[in-house]
Amino acid sequence: MSPEIHLAQQPEADALLGRSPLAALVGMLLDQQVPMEWAFSGPYTIATRLGADDLDAHEIAARDPEEFAALLSEKPAVHRYPGSMAQRVQQLCRFLVEEYGGDAEAVWADAATGKELLTRLQALPGFGKQKAQIFLALLGKRYGVRPTGWREAAGPYGEQGSYRSAADITGPESLAKVRAHKQEMKAAAKAEKAEKAEKAAKAAKDT
Repeated sequence: MSPEIHLAQQPEADALLGRSPLAALVGMLLDQQVPMEWAFSGPYTIATRLGADDLDAHEIAARDPEEFAALLSEKPAVHRYPGSMAQRVQQLCRFLVEEYGGDAEAVWADAATGKELLTRLQALPGFGKQKAQIFLALLGKRYGVRPTGWREAAGPYGEQGSYRSAADITGPESLAKVRAHKQEMKAAAKAEKAEKAEKAAKAAKDT
């Protein structure tokens, strides 16, 4: 039975994320510099434009790069930067074909520990440590993929009852809480940067 996912906030797009491991990975890959719902609706948009019910790593990997970029660039675009993200999606799919026979679920299916799974996720093109930890938390919290030590490996994103990332979205209310948390973090980082700049300016003035 597929898990109930609410990341795209669109029934068809969320249903695809629930039943397709590759769609979930692609959605996570797209989740940067655009609203979360836009990113996670991307896999459904791509599948629809390919005339398919699901995403296929072999098919995407073999697509002509210019044609695939054009497909993601059609309005409404899949991402704010459709060209560069098309390249990343294809890189991810090529890696999955080469390393996992095109089976996205194989990335986590037999991972014995959270640490091992984190290492596998970080090896994916486009997945830095933070993105890998968020996806690991998403797998644990929403998809029931819970190897030993998964919460610890996911860092703060694995915390129970938190509202930090896509892993904590269960509907519109939790989405609003996660968005508020991200805004608070941005504001805090901006304030810290301004404080450092002010101290540096003062130090320069005193010398």
